[in-house]
Amino acid sequence: MDELALELDLKRLIVDALKLEELRPQDIDSDEVLFGDGLGLDSIDALELGVAIRKKYQVKIENITDEVKAHFRTVRSLALFIRSQHGDGANVAG
Repeated sequence: MDELALELDLKRLIVDALKLEELRPQDIDSDEVLFGDGLGLDSIDALELGVAIRKKYQVKIENITDEVKAHFRTVRSLALFIRSQHGDGANVAG
């Protein structure tokens, strides 16, 4: 899956997993901050999103560190994190 396709897939996952019915995946900018003043997600959303990402992309998220929080900053940073967990990213399935 190429980077743009992965980002769109992540946007769909965010909308579906968090039941953001008022938002369309294409309305989320890949560089928009997801938490706080950006998209407005909160810590409960972070937990739910983390679970959904682990299930869908088979990535390991051991402890919540500042580094992990940085990966969850934007859709683009999440896509880069997921690709890094799969080596060259060729095995990322959506």
